[in-house]
Amino acid sequence: MAVKFKSGEQKQMNEWLGGNKRYRCIFKATRDGCDSATFHMKCDNKGPTVTIMYNTSHSVYGGYTSLSWVSTKGYRNDGSAFIFRFYQNGNWRPIKLPIKITSYSIYDTKARGPTFGGGHDLPSFTNTIISKDDYFQFNTTFDFGHSYNTNGESSDSFTNGHMQIKDMEVYLIEDKPNYSPLEVPWRTTPQWNTKLFEELKEKIKKYKPLTELKVPQARVLLVGQVGAGKTSFFNTINSIFINYISRQACSGNAEHSLTTVYRMYQIRNDVSGNPLNLRLHDTRGLEGDHGIDDHTLCCLLDGNLTDGFQFNPSAPVTPDITGFVATPKLADKIHCVVFVIDGSTVDDMPQKVIEKTKGFQTHMNQRGIPQIVLLTKIDKLCEAIHEDISQVFISPAVQETVDGVSQILGLPRSHILPIKNYESEIELNEKLNILTLLTLQQIFNSADDFMSNYLDQIEDGKLQKMNIRE
Repeated sequence: MAVKFKSGEQKQMNEWLGGNKRYRCIFKATRDGCDSATFHMKCDNKGPTVTIMYNTSHSVYGGYTSLSWVSTKGYRNDGSAFIFRFYQNGNWRPIKLPIKITSYSIYDTKARGPTFGGGHDLPSFTNTIISKDDYFQFNTTFDFGHSYNTNGESSDSFTNGHMQIKDMEVYLIEDKPNYSPLEVPWRTTPQWNTKLFEELKEKIKKYKPLTELKVPQARVLLVGQVGAGKTSFFNTINSIFINYISRQACSGNAEHSLTTVYRMYQIRNDVSGNPLNLRLHDTRGLEGDHGIDDHTLCCLLDGNLTDGFQFNPSAPVTPDITGFVATPKLADKIHCVVFVIDGSTVDDMPQKVIEKTKGFQTHMNQRGIPQIVLLTKIDKLCEAIHEDISQVFISPAVQETVDGVSQILGLPRSHILPIKNYESEIELNEKLNILTLLTLQQIFNSADDFMSNYLDQIEDGKLQKMNIRE
């Protein structure tokens, strides 16, 4: 089970809290360290929070308090507090257990992590503990049912009777802004209708890179966090051109990247038709301490690696590996990089991932490679978009997220493209198709910009033709 506060769990929490809330992760044990001083530094005096624990038995549970943690008060009274369970042994078994002895609602001292109840009903940790064998052994006493109603539950059914925790997160709870649609779109597009869809589709079918360079296909490298939707982006484009929902590329929500082999996907016009003049290059998911490193990225950008290359973290890429292209042509190189970012979790992007992404940008800038950002899962940002994807450019929530990503990565807002991939759908949606094709058109434009710069350098005598042509 992936360790993440997913949308279904947030919906359940909203039902328990009685409102439409936004959840912002302010503490994560695997990211920040399982340390009480760090917990209080990040969480004190912030407002209502929900604490979520993920144990080694695939149970997910936690506690809510409407009070701010303050670290100096001991037991505190909160009539709104409750503890809860989402999953029991990996199965969805949600239950809310309300407070019965309010004077013991939470235990709030500097030496403790978030602790609920006297005894305690739901303890966490004291001082600092270190992960061992990929879990934290929480080190405080357990007295389930002391201060909270059990509703027939026991410590075994609630926490599996142990406190071996894979991760613990604390989320600040905020009211979601009641956004009203903008009167003027923050980005203008032609009127969305069947005619536009057919025109975009035909234009992309006919797309060819600059003929002077004899490059057969624009090559686009997809880079993104695990679960952000980069592989799903290929499936979405593929679905449009084969006229049914495609599952050709393996995608999902695993904890670590499902992509272990470097793939160069082609989009075909109809099921058995000729490929479009586009190749999407899929890499391993971007993780703070895992995934591709700078050296491997440079080999990808320069066209040194071929389709089917097996990623091996323990074996660095060297010129003597099988299939290494020592003298790649322009047709082998990457012409545009697309960063894929989950729009619903932008505020929770790990700092290590941000730093790694910016480091990658340095290598791309040195090569003059244009960069585009796909902002995925935008339907989770705004209820109106969930109902009608065509509302994307009059949504203040999407505009705000685009502005935030622009600041994080230092790219112009015009380079940030909101999109929704096919995920739960089993039938094609014309409006989703239109947004995808509008996005793809911008990617083609960026690839053409890269190749135009190459052509300029040829004409200026800065590059030899023999080094860039097939």
